[in-house]
Amino acid sequence: MTLDQIIVTLTGFFLICMIIKFFWMKGKKALPLTPLIDGIQKQLIIVKGGYTPDTIIVKRDVPVQLTFRREENSSCSEMVQLPDFEKSLKLPEGEDVSVEFTPTKIGEFEFACQMGMLRGKLIVDL
Repeated sequence: MTLDQIIVTLTGFFLICMIIKFFWMKGKKALPLTPLIDGIQKQLIIVKGGYTPDTIIVKRDVPVQLTFRREENSSCSEMVQLPDFEKSLKLPEGEDVSVEFTPTKIGEFEFACQMGMLRGKLIVDL
């Protein structure tokens, strides 16, 4: 093996290791609980190409207020549905729209646009 072949092989191996580390060994950040304000867990969700944040952690049996602010004009983001809580909201562009409910079951519950392309997750914990 020539020096050039060794350098190319080692560089390729290094790059493969970096790709593996970046995509499959990336540590997950702990998500904070939704802040409690006046006895209500309140979270602002920005709708722009998706939901930010897309994962929300709340406590069971404590009222939740999710406020959606749509900052785009895509037809897909005109509505958000929370089927497990029997809630559905129309989201006018540039306006804050809130939904309130009290989760009584522990688990992971999805919210999504009417087409299911934009998705988020509500995690209810003790």
